Amino acid sequence: MKAQAKRIKHRGLRDLVANRYLYALAIPAVLFSIIFAYLPMIGISIAFMDFNPLKGIFHSPWVGLENFRFFFRGSDWLVITRNTVLYNVAFIITGTTLSLALAIMLTELGRNFFVRIMQSVMILPNFISWPIIGLFTVAFFTADTGVLAKMFTSLGLPQLSFYTNSEVWPWILVFMNLWKTAGFGAIVYMAAIVGIDKELYEAAKMDGASRFSCIFRITLPLLKSTIVVLFLLSLGNIFGGNLDMIYSLVGDNSFLFPSTDTIDTYVFRSLRTTGSMGMTQAIALYQSLVGFILVVGANKLAGKLDKDSALF
Repeated sequence: MKAQAKRIKHRGLRDLVANRYLYALAIPAVLFSIIFAYLPMIGISIAFMDFNPLKGIFHSPWVGLENFRFFFRGSDWLVITRNTVLYNVAFIITGTTLSLALAIMLTELGRNFFVRIMQSVMILPNFISWPIIGLFTVAFFTADTGVLAKMFTSLGLPQLSFYTNSEVWPWILVFMNLWKTAGFGAIVYMAAIVGIDKELYEAAKMDGASRFSCIFRITLPLLKSTIVVLFLLSLGNIFGGNLDMIYSLVGDNSFLFPSTDTIDTYVFRSLRTTGSMGMTQAIALYQSLVGFILVVGANKLAGKLDKDSALF
């Protein structure tokens, strides 16, 4: 096998022959990606059509950039783009910070019964679906019968109508996202911290370093690559509008659109109300292109700062 590979001059073909069994193992994953990720991209052409389901992709009339003009001619695209970016930036920053803090605190407590219980409690919200959480929020925030409404009444405070006040919902959404995802993120960082060589901490303690010095001079610097990789993976969804979360908590409440409407919720609502697949596909294409540019740009920047932190 090796002799046959050496006779092939092209480096790529030589590697393919030498590792043909390993490449054969990758064939199912490659076929899966082609069938379910790349072939459906033909649907991007709908963004440039007056799409008719009866005529299909190949027979619907082309309209050029008309579907994009429908989206960009008003001010809605600015509002939903702003909301989408700001929400995801807030989710990334607060989620990363809290997950790191929880991971470091639990790691410093060592391996005991309390830490095991806390790990189970932290990761539990990750397995609760957003529609179920949406039912909980209704029970808490309903103006007349909600838990918070009754609490305000008992304390003699004026009631706050959460479902007509758009200003409070950015705080609610950030808090709910933290409650659901920070625990799972902490488990990921704890796994990375466990992999750090313990001799580094022992040597630092022998030199008189405190726990805080070990955290800021050993733990956090050695977690830099993990933090950057997870940040880049999160950045891929920065133009995702968290449809399942926002729609489950807010629904079609028009009072809250100024602060809660994102690209995904706008696309979902437009598809149901206008029925135009071409217009909704145009918005989705805009979302995908900007997200792709952000990921590639951030990865290139990370590669310049630290070659080991780049994904590709």
